Order: sequence, then structure tokens, then C-alpha cells
Amino acid sequence: MPTHTEKRIMPYTAKQMYDLVADVETYPDFLPWCAATRIRKVTKDSHKTIIEADLIIAFKVFRERFGSRVTLKDDKFSIDVEYLDGPFKYLNNHWIFRDVDGGCEADFFVDFEFKSRVLQALIGVVFNEAMQRIVKAFEMRADDLYK
Repeated sequence: MPTHTEKRIMPYTAKQMYDLVADVETYPDFLPWCAATRIRKVTKDSHKTIIEADLIIAFKVFRERFGSRVTLKDDKFSIDVEYLDGPFKYLNNHWIFRDVDGGCEADFFVDFEFKSRVLQALIGVVFNEAMQRIVKAFEMRADDLYK
């Protein structure tokens, strides 16, 4: 249903941006509507780290928990998010960071659909603005951490 794709050049390294987005536990500190996170499980091997986590999303009267599997690929500076459980029919999200002259290119993609028609209708009205605020929140967090 709603999808959002965005590429931005950031004045930081791909590793810095990758580390920032990979730090799921800090999301409530800076991410709009993220009220809490809980790490369920972390699995590591030589090529990737898999984090299973719950995020609590709160917006006005709505408060929802959803579980996701976050696959961190250190060698590629890529992060893939798969939906596990919660209010969505599905959720797919990825970040890819590439070093470029003067910083890195951040490639963000999200595609999801709520099970609830009411929630789906509500997000449809503000979806693009919400996604831009989320990407901007990561950008501002990078400024706080790395400037």
C-alpha cells in the first residue's frame, strides 16, 4: 500500500549512518512516535547480526506494538527489516548506505499496510509527511552525534 523511497546525501560516513540506524535501542530518544523498544533476541554470525525487537509506536490515542526482525549486514552497510507480528498485514523496510564524495548516500525504503482499515485510512492522510519526519529525525540524530 503506502510506500516511500528516499535517497539523501549525508555529510557522514556510511559506517556512521549504518551504526546510527542499527542502534534500535536508542530509537525512543529521537524517533517521532517511537515510545519504547525491547530487544527480544540477538543472533550473530560472521556476516550479519539479526535483532528481533518490539517497538511501541504511539500517536495521539493510538498505541501499538509490533515485532520485527532487523538484519544488519556490516560488510554492505545495509539494514533489512522484516515484520514479525503486530498491527500490520506486512511491513518491509531497508536502509543502504554508500560512501560518496563528501559523505554517504542514504537509501531508505518502506512499504507497509495496516490490518485495520481505520489505521490505514489515518496514515494515508499523513504518510509522506510522517516518512519525511522519520528520515529527518535520523539526519538530526546524526548531526547530534557526529558534528
